[in-house]
Amino acid sequence: MSDPVVIVPYNAEWPQLFREIGERLRTSLGGTAIRIDHIGSTSIPGLDAKPVIDIQVSVAQLKPLDSIITAMEATGYRYRADNPDLTKAYFREMPGGRRTHIHVRRAGSWPEQTALMFRDYLRLHPDDAAAYAEEKRRLAERYRDNRGAYVDAKDPIIWTIIHKAALWSQRTGWLPGPSDG
Repeated sequence: MSDPVVIVPYNAEWPQLFREIGERLRTSLGGTAIRIDHIGSTSIPGLDAKPVIDIQVSVAQLKPLDSIITAMEATGYRYRADNPDLTKAYFREMPGGRRTHIHVRRAGSWPEQTALMFRDYLRLHPDDAAAYAEEKRRLAERYRDNRGAYVDAKDPIIWTIIHKAALWSQRTGWLPGPSDG
């Protein structure tokens, strides 16, 4: 059985945890990492979240993966070959490590850009961030012991926010800012 889904209040230490991990990743990956960014709910100040640091590493090419896997393992993260999302290479903490999800994506790809746009939109739209937090709390209560159902149940609000973020990006000419790491 997986860990229960628990949403906690925003923790001001999350950005520092990201910076520490990001520095280790930058040292290990060097120029292979075009960008290293804090993404997901812990990257949005004030947003309640699962206490999981999500990091996106942008690379020129996903394949071959051997050198990326070697560098990530040297930094303390294991490759999850069972991840069904073929637009990324997915890494998790080693057993006993702090819960971390690392998404390695091709720079400029739709998934890479969408993660950054989603984050930037919520950082600038506190009403939508609050609605997202409320829905996450509601779903975590309902699906506390079923992480897969929780993730699936978030899809409608995520797609609603992505739609709003896409319109916002068109109005503002949004481009990702500098890399966080």
